[in-house]
Amino acid sequence: MLLLRLMINALVLSAGGLWAAWEVGVWKVLRERFRPDLIVGASAGSWNGWAIAAGCTPEELESEWLDPRMAGLMQFGLHSTGFLRAAPIHEKARELFARFRPRTPFALTMVELPSLRSRIVRECEITPLHLAASAAIPFGFPPVKIDGHYYIDGGFRAGLPLWAAEELGATRAVALNVLNTVEFRVLGRIMWKKRASGTMPVTLLEPSERLGSLHDAMHWNSTNIRNWIALGERDANRIASSITM
Repeated sequence: MLLLRLMINALVLSAGGLWAAWEVGVWKVLRERFRPDLIVGASAGSWNGWAIAAGCTPEELESEWLDPRMAGLMQFGLHSTGFLRAAPIHEKARELFARFRPRTPFALTMVELPSLRSRIVRECEITPLHLAASAAIPFGFPPVKIDGHYYIDGGFRAGLPLWAAEELGATRAVALNVLNTVEFRVLGRIMWKKRASGTMPVTLLEPSERLGSLHDAMHWNSTNIRNWIALGERDANRIASSITM
């Protein structure tokens, strides 16, 4: 008997703070090319992925990023574990949870403290607390307490969570990675990084231009958001014809 292996195509979205607006531009192009069987995200990529998995249109997602209230997500406020107030990301996480519910299989990643164990959380398990924890940038936002354990941003150990897509059974992936600068590549090499096996075929898309400074990635500016989304569209259009999933 001939056995056919089920093909599971994943869309994998990286962390990247406000730079993740670039992913919106890429998705505007890619959504006409393929429908992922699975969506996996880390940090800001998990918020994009949550909305995409729920059927949010690129135009709706773009409006989310251009909403001036985004400027209030990263508010300075010193505490024992960092310098950013927790309330804004919890409020946004509750809003996202109320507005969107995945129709496509979806997962986000978090890192448990103090073990630094990476954890996958799937759509049926996800609460607003998980959405907040997935974007709780370490040394910025406070860790999020869930069921007696503390969690931070899944991007801390894997900015691009290909490992999670692979663990969930993906056989191929389109991966959007905004963390492609020299600094992040070096950091990825020296940190205790969670890695995929390397056997899964991956179509990798990255910004063709530097998106800006770390300051830009943390301070909302409508001009930057528009420029990053437009760059994402251009970058995706350059390789769109090669994506046949």
